[in-house]
Amino acid sequence: MIYEFSNCTLDLARHELVRNGKIVHVEPQVFDILALFTENAGSLITKDHLIADVWQGLSVSDSTISARMNAARKAIGDNGKDQRIIKTVPRRGFQFIAELELSHNQSAVPKPDTDLAEQNIRFVNSRGGVKIAYARSGRGPGLIRVGHWLSHLELDWQSPVWRPFLEELGKAHTLYRYDQRGTGLSSREFDGVGIDEFVDDLAAVADANQLEKFPIFAASQAVPVAITYAAKFPERVSHLILYGGYAEGRSFRQPSQCDVDEQTVLSLIKAGWGQPEHTFAKAFTSLFMPDGTTEQIDSFTRMQRESASPETAVRLRKLVDRFMVRDLLPEITTPTLVVHARGDVIHPIDQGRILASEIPGARFVMLDSNNHIPVPQDPEWKKLMQVIEQFLGDGFLGT
Repeated sequence: MIYEFSNCTLDLARHELVRNGKIVHVEPQVFDILALFTENAGSLITKDHLIADVWQGLSVSDSTISARMNAARKAIGDNGKDQRIIKTVPRRGFQFIAELELSHNQSAVPKPDTDLAEQNIRFVNSRGGVKIAYARSGRGPGLIRVGHWLSHLELDWQSPVWRPFLEELGKAHTLYRYDQRGTGLSSREFDGVGIDEFVDDLAAVADANQLEKFPIFAASQAVPVAITYAAKFPERVSHLILYGGYAEGRSFRQPSQCDVDEQTVLSLIKAGWGQPEHTFAKAFTSLFMPDGTTEQIDSFTRMQRESASPETAVRLRKLVDRFMVRDLLPEITTPTLVVHARGDVIHPIDQGRILASEIPGARFVMLDSNNHIPVPQDPEWKKLMQVIEQFLGDGFLGT
């Protein structure tokens, strides 16, 4: 169903909001609020109604509801003062008051740019009603890239860092990737306190796409999530590709000369998150990709700003630094490829050796690189793509 009002079009099927002919990107909960109001135009929407429909009955604060309502109004060009579209009914709730038209005309919504039309973004509910945004691109049998800290489906697709990598993986596989809870287009608020919720998100994406047995690519803190999933559902994972990951979170492992301690990382996040000219932001970026170009660094900084708030980034960082899956490694029966950069300071190469030595039959490949995030201009980037191709079978990446 498509709802037209003021200068806006809300397409529930495509999960798209258009204002003045341009797509407006909103968080899932904000879109749900707009859908609730348009579907109940003219009716009183109480706080209890909002909580039941948008937050699935979870306990949320008045400030959270107010923030989401303000975001919804801003997205459609309204505000709490004018209240041209959404009216506040004191001590009772809210009411959608704008004239509304229903349409089934798909031409009312502009088509995305050709460059972006190659991916299709959808949403699936995970534990606690958390909405996980995932994208599908490429062609062939399914392959999942596990969601990780610092991701945004649309910005990834435009990124000079990730786009070349995603295109390669999509040459012979249908690539499914998703934004980790708390980041990107997925729900920004969640109650997760451990790795199990992140595993549930991976499972939700796999189940939503009816993937019975599929290979997994996981990087950085997505690696322990993939390992936990493979240990829990060995019959569903055909191959594990583990890049730049770890078995012991930063809070558990013994510090080494090549490892950056947790407090340093958290301090850099708090001081310069998403601020391109900030000294701390530049230091933070250099840890992840010291060989990044100016364009790539700018893209990485924008990703910070739009993928999560500084507070959420810190919270997620503390969570993933406490992932511990070393006891699961001997249980993994899935064919596994472990790839690690020699000079990685985010997760030192010792962690790659632990993964490869304790997962039965795992293959280990070391890249002569300092980049935690693989960048296309790095001579070892091509080697990375080649070993993935060899591991998954001839012709995986096409010609």
